[in-house]
Amino acid sequence: MAFLRAINVGGHVVKMARLRELFGALGFLEVATVIASGNVLFSARSADTPSLERKIERQLQGALGYEVATFLRAPEELADVAAYEPFPGQAPAPGVQALSVMFLKAPLAASARNALLALQTSTDEFHVHRREAYWLCQGRISDSKVTGARLERALGGPTTIRNVTTVRKLAAATAAP
Repeated sequence: MAFLRAINVGGHVVKMARLRELFGALGFLEVATVIASGNVLFSARSADTPSLERKIERQLQGALGYEVATFLRAPEELADVAAYEPFPGQAPAPGVQALSVMFLKAPLAASARNALLALQTSTDEFHVHRREAYWLCQGRISDSKVTGARLERALGGPTTIRNVTTVRKLAAATAAP
């Protein structure tokens, strides 16, 4: 599964049919988009994640004219992300709290991890696990003082964020029948 940054946000509108076409042109099979926010299911012969990410990023930048950071997760990795409980005993209350997953290229270095955790407030809590960072916001993300730019500065690179409900739906969509 590919999680794409900057698809259908910030004025970057991409039709899902176009996205499927671009992935198909790379030779990927079983290409499908899920929710129009840059989530692409596909199969590839290679399992070399960094190489596949670079290949997709080059294709999308060439076709769309802007950088599209790409974060790949195999179905079993996505299932682990969806099942992980970063804040045990703190199930998000809909409309009161938002739990989001930030996908990263690689596990965070200690300095980036510390910079992210330094953003914590009484409203925003963070947790890092493997190649993901989890953000529990007491309220709506749009009301938080933590912005995408601040997150990326702390992380030392790009990320793409999905609500945990979306991540769970995507994990279910990628699960073997």
